[in-house]
Amino acid sequence: MAGRVSVRRGGMKRSVMSRPARRFRVRLLLTLVVVLALFVAACGSASEQTEDLDAQPALEQPSTDESTNAERTIQPDLPTEPLKLGLLLDFTGPLANYGQELLKGFELAIEHINDAGGVWGMPVETAVGDTALDPTIAVEEARRLIDVEHVHGLVGPMSSAMALAVAESVSGPAKIPTISPVGTSSQITLADDDDFLFRVSLADHVEGRYLARLAEQQGYDNVGLIYRDDAFGQGMATAFEQHWTGTIKAIGVDPRSPSFIAELEQSIEFGPQALVLISFPPETILILREALELGYYDQFVFGAPARAPGVTEAIGPELLAGMRGTYVAPAPSNPSSEVWIRAYLDEHGAPPRLAYVKEAYDATIALALAAESARSSDGPAIRDQLRSIGAQPGLVVIPGPESLSNGLRAARNGQEINYEGAAGIIEWDEHGDSTHGYVGVWEFTADGSIADIEVFEFVAQ
Repeated sequence: MAGRVSVRRGGMKRSVMSRPARRFRVRLLLTLVVVLALFVAACGSASEQTEDLDAQPALEQPSTDESTNAERTIQPDLPTEPLKLGLLLDFTGPLANYGQELLKGFELAIEHINDAGGVWGMPVETAVGDTALDPTIAVEEARRLIDVEHVHGLVGPMSSAMALAVAESVSGPAKIPTISPVGTSSQITLADDDDFLFRVSLADHVEGRYLARLAEQQGYDNVGLIYRDDAFGQGMATAFEQHWTGTIKAIGVDPRSPSFIAELEQSIEFGPQALVLISFPPETILILREALELGYYDQFVFGAPARAPGVTEAIGPELLAGMRGTYVAPAPSNPSSEVWIRAYLDEHGAPPRLAYVKEAYDATIALALAAESARSSDGPAIRDQLRSIGAQPGLVVIPGPESLSNGLRAARNGQEINYEGAAGIIEWDEHGDSTHGYVGVWEFTADGSIADIEVFEFVAQ
């Protein structure tokens, strides 16, 4: 055979190919290299396809434990830090009893939101501040909540004077949406808050007209009026006088006064049949004691703050039985309020002792839904969604984890929602004022309790 020749050099033996054989082997090697390259490429492509197929179900069908992480992978534009809401109420001042009650509404709302999956796929965090019913302290606490605690929204304050101070000095300039559950002063409508202050309750000009109507229905055409000389009292007194057709002597008082005898003496100038009181419980109790002891009055008509068990306990139910007042009331029984009261009873064993607990709950839920709709922790973005989360049409959302879960998911996906709150319909006008609500008439009873008599619906025209 001419294919292979053995040659020995330097004592080492090796094989040497003939030229035709060498050409054949080169062609064979080239062919094998091409085939091998094609095989490797095919394996790589198949491997990548297999990896893609393996990865795809992890996004589309996340496990129960990792559903939140999967959802956030699909929606990477959601905030990466939790929503944080602040609660700013009076816990050590004259309205401390209200603060403790409204805190329960706030906590129940947070519990329901987090049981529903939280906002942006994370549990909502909270921070609490105390106004002590002092504007200076309220402003300091608001700054702490915003600058130190870094809250994205505020629930409170409850007093109109505190709400105005906070919104105009702190939360408005900082662009933090703020919802007062209770603030009723008409001055809030015109507050310099850059459209960051909202309220759940109706404004004074609404309740004031019903208070004047109640006094007339009680048979009075000549009354004295003593009101707390602050944003709340001034607004309510002005509304009362605007709708009062009889004789009136109105006196504003400093709630910190140790006695109100001088003001009581002024108020009886025209021989009134009854005294109308627009004041918080501490000064209400003192005014009632002095009016009764000195014989100036024995008939009274009350604004909303007197609707507190402490008033009749301090004065005596036998002296106040049958006397009535007005307040901004929650909606009559409906699916939203029924679900809410069942949840509240499960949590606390008894209904709220004071008003506006439902309003605190609704303010908290509104901020959470707005933040979810905004898909952002930016204050203006959250504010811009507040007017849409309770407007028709849209998916109806009511209190409770189950409905809130559906509502939060729909909001996150850009769908329209319509939150129907525990206290009533949540709709705000261009000033942040509620456009729909209820005013109730209540009465002190002989056994010391407080009875609701009737409720009137109000719809802004």
